[in-house]
Amino acid sequence: MFIVDSHCHLDSLDYEKLHKNMDEVVDKAKARDVQHLLSISTTLSGFERLQTALSHRHEVSLSCGVHPLNVEDEDFEAEKMQRLAQDPKVVAIGECGLDYYYSVENKAKQQSIFSQQIEIARQLNKPLIIHTRAAREDTMALLQQGQAQQCGGVLHCFTENQWMADQALELGFYISVSGIITFRNAQEIRDVIQTVPLDRLLVETDSPYLAPVPYRGKQNQPAYVREVCEYLAVLKGVSAVELAQITTQNFERLFNVSVLTDSSLTEG
Repeated sequence: MFIVDSHCHLDSLDYEKLHKNMDEVVDKAKARDVQHLLSISTTLSGFERLQTALSHRHEVSLSCGVHPLNVEDEDFEAEKMQRLAQDPKVVAIGECGLDYYYSVENKAKQQSIFSQQIEIARQLNKPLIIHTRAAREDTMALLQQGQAQQCGGVLHCFTENQWMADQALELGFYISVSGIITFRNAQEIRDVIQTVPLDRLLVETDSPYLAPVPYRGKQNQPAYVREVCEYLAVLKGVSAVELAQITTQNFERLFNVSVLTDSSLTEG
């Protein structure tokens, strides 16, 4: 199989006890048929560190963006972000969006920085990776106002309702499934995912968070996206091999890369 982990935070894993370095994490993933990873940034300084650490790994793509819970960490510089995001290894803008669950007092600042990142994504024609929590209406309103359908994107780690899924699909976006789908109390999410066409789904770990069953309670890692792929395949009534193939094709189409070839990150 050829599985893609479409969302992981390689800079947040445990390199004290569980892994020696990022190279080992990538190799552990490849040993379980997870052949390509998208490593997500949440700040611009964090992106620059990832850019340096992973420049030699053709199996790892990068995103460039500022997470809504990190908008206070450093001053947002739109021009700097636009420059950094032009790196050919960068296939997406994000993780960006709105989070009113953990941080509501800076709602206006979140919205402003999110809107600027939507504009950068449109200008560079790179898709958006969206984080949204307790902010459904505002998230969709800003995406629509920013004409995000022009660059496309994905709702990552989907935990929303049917309305949100329908709105995202109507905008041409994809929906990414994490280990949450394996949790016993996630029936509502499974019900929504049942309605999403196969050609609009991705799989992810969001590691180091949300390890799937049977690893729940442990730190997640890209290798465990195989469990997400296998569980989703059963849910959608296809083989794991077919689900892996479909989600890899979806990844290539959304992010405009050919991950099946070593030259994937030198393409436009």
